[in-house]
Amino acid sequence: MSKSIHISSIREMFDKLNLGQPSNPLISIIREWPAVDFQVNEVSFTSDLFYIQLKGDVSGEFLYGRSTYDYQEGTLLFMGPRQMATFNRGNEAVKTSGWTLLFHPDLIRKSPLGRVINNFSYFNYNINEALHVSEKERKFINTVVESLESEILQNTDKHSQGLIVNLLETILNYSNRFYDRQFYNRSNLNKDHVTRFKVFLNEHFSDQSTRKKIPTLTECGEALQMSGPYLSDLLRVETGKSAKEHIYDHLIGEAKTSLAFSTKTISEIAYDLGFEYPQHFSKLFKLKTGMTPTKYRNLN
Repeated sequence: MSKSIHISSIREMFDKLNLGQPSNPLISIIREWPAVDFQVNEVSFTSDLFYIQLKGDVSGEFLYGRSTYDYQEGTLLFMGPRQMATFNRGNEAVKTSGWTLLFHPDLIRKSPLGRVINNFSYFNYNINEALHVSEKERKFINTVVESLESEILQNTDKHSQGLIVNLLETILNYSNRFYDRQFYNRSNLNKDHVTRFKVFLNEHFSDQSTRKKIPTLTECGEALQMSGPYLSDLLRVETGKSAKEHIYDHLIGEAKTSLAFSTKTISEIAYDLGFEYPQHFSKLFKLKTGMTPTKYRNLN
């Protein structure tokens, strides 16, 4: 038997876990998971919160999307708001050497971090794309988390908000750096993914049933059995270009061939490539080549 829960705030999360009142209603760090009996074996939840967890001594299974998180030593897991996760475990309290960091978007909404939070795309990765940190990286992150926890528990003053957000941003920025390191360390495998992505694009635009539709980032990721954001970041590290840029480069290559060797109108070529509006195609073509489709055709 399972149960579904939506958590809208940290206070509500604390209520569900019988943790009392949080020191800060917008950000909290949980060190020990309490004994909670939901009267069911499996609990699925969504939330309005950002969620970061460093593996500790946690029992049970954590399901995210279609994959199981095995709590492998030295891993960091990230989840963004409105994502579905499922936890299956007993009702015993768990003392953990890890931690769970929760923060509400309202914490950063008026800060510079709030304007760039979507750039931290790992909040949308799949569970099997967790960050595997080295011992040195783990100690560094733990040190920053300890400083953040101390600040959260301090009596609030005029400096509190800024210091908390700055420490949180430090964790996010270093996680970005550690993910880049992980991509580089898996370079040979990543090159295989780059090749497979190029094959996918060739097949997609060669297939009459799909060629008139520009693939979404999600569809690209699914074709390579990974999340779209993870694929895009992997490609950016390996090639310097995101998945969207690779798609646009492929489209421009197809367009150049059609402009040079067919008598189709600009609009027909645009529709063939999946553009709903020809002017969008013309704008992209000029952006990428420095000339309009008509001017390029007249050069041949």
